[in-house]
Amino acid sequence: MLGIYIHIPFCKSRCIYCGFYSTVGLELRQRYVDAVCMEMQMRHADCPSTIYIGGGTPSQLTGEQLRQLFHYIYKVYGEGAEEITIECNPDDVTEKYAATLSQLKMNRVSMGAQTFDNKRLAFLHRRHSAEQVTVAVQRLRDAGIQNISIDLMYGFPDETLDDWRCDIEAALTLDVEHISAYCLMIEEGTPLYEQMRNEKLEMRNGNEEMKNDETEELERAMYNELIDRLTAAGYEHYEISNFAKPGFRSRHNSSYWHDVPYIGLGTAAHSYDGVSRSWNVADINEYIAAIERGERPAEWETLDEDTRYNDRITVALRTSDGLDLNTLSERHRHYCLKEAQRFIDNGLLQLKGSHLILTRKGLFVSDMVMSGLIYVNDDI
Repeated sequence: MLGIYIHIPFCKSRCIYCGFYSTVGLELRQRYVDAVCMEMQMRHADCPSTIYIGGGTPSQLTGEQLRQLFHYIYKVYGEGAEEITIECNPDDVTEKYAATLSQLKMNRVSMGAQTFDNKRLAFLHRRHSAEQVTVAVQRLRDAGIQNISIDLMYGFPDETLDDWRCDIEAALTLDVEHISAYCLMIEEGTPLYEQMRNEKLEMRNGNEEMKNDETEELERAMYNELIDRLTAAGYEHYEISNFAKPGFRSRHNSSYWHDVPYIGLGTAAHSYDGVSRSWNVADINEYIAAIERGERPAEWETLDEDTRYNDRITVALRTSDGLDLNTLSERHRHYCLKEAQRFIDNGLLQLKGSHLILTRKGLFVSDMVMSGLIYVNDDI
């Protein structure tokens, strides 16, 4: 198995919370697409099982640019991918655009709905309205796309549990195959972070000193509500933030969580071959210039056995399948079980056969549990 990820960094405007590499320099789109196609030819590989076009905002590419991109994808990697996903903004999904996606054999679309409240969308600096999400879903259905995912966000300033329930119900009304939901976080370097630093906003952050008990309790209640309502509606809670109807788990994202190699194309894209990681430079101009010279502007890191173990801990435990202890070396399996025992004793982890799995209680403190299993020394 192999996954292909292609990063499209272009955005018409930036959302205030986003920490991913992006640019509003739309005039670079054609040179960038040309460069990505050149990088594909530099990096031949077996036919991938999944292809994921992410961003940024991939739907900012023109139909002709998308056709060029997929001409090279199929030329270099073949046409055997089982799942081909593209991220879209709801307001970009015209009838013509939806038809183009279908013609290019894209069979999965992921859209950032975030919320169905237009005031909260404006707060995030999102371009679309709540109404446009519903229209976009219908246009994709009409074009024959039967695997749609939407992203939701909770933990807004002044958002109540009832507000969040309304968003969940609106999402369920769309009857999409997949829902991802994340708590709004303040990441350093984003406009939202600067806004918080300037004391224009009071809300939670990943930093302990910026949290408060009341906010944490509300976010816990929101997460509980999310799990209860979506599982009751027939969705599988297969990863901490992801829910899918049976048979519609994201195969591409699941490959990240199950140690499957992947190739990342484009600026800031990461790759993994099972023994090393590499990442392209996070600068679109530098990326394009290097590719045009016939060079790949990337850095590499070879992973030792301990690093690979730590990586497995932080991704596998995110899933409902958990960590398969049989995939670990005897040394790391012994270490992991020893460190896990205290979490098993207090109900945060459970051992099912050879699989170590977070409990419902453990989901709320998953970062703490994972850090407690990280290998830190040789004294085992």
